[in-house]
Amino acid sequence: MVRRRPPLRSVGTDPDYRFTLANERTFLAWIRTALALVAGAVALAGLLPDFGPAVVRHGLAAVLVVLAFAVTAGAYLRWDRAERALREGRPLPVGVLPRLLVGGLLVVVLVVAALLVTGAGR
Repeated sequence: MVRRRPPLRSVGTDPDYRFTLANERTFLAWIRTALALVAGAVALAGLLPDFGPAVVRHGLAAVLVVLAFAVTAGAYLRWDRAERALREGRPLPVGVLPRLLVGGLLVVVLVVAALLVTGAGR
């Protein structure tokens, strides 16, 4: 059986509104990052038909879309965990989202750099 978390408003006490607004701005920054990843995937898949082999280009686009999905889901989970910590006066949780994003983008950057260096990206 899945244990349900109590509604956010019923946890702890209302924190200083500035912290809640900062948490929301951080959430929106992660959402903008996810949208940029989707835009990069669309550009690779549809706007650059001569950039490397199609299978590599579509593979990179798929990696970007998967990263965008992970960032979107992770942004909400991060927002919820941070808001609950603020309401309960606990330290803010450390998440894996930045490491996941850096790792995924590192793979994309290395493949794109290899395509450019080998001349396959022209």
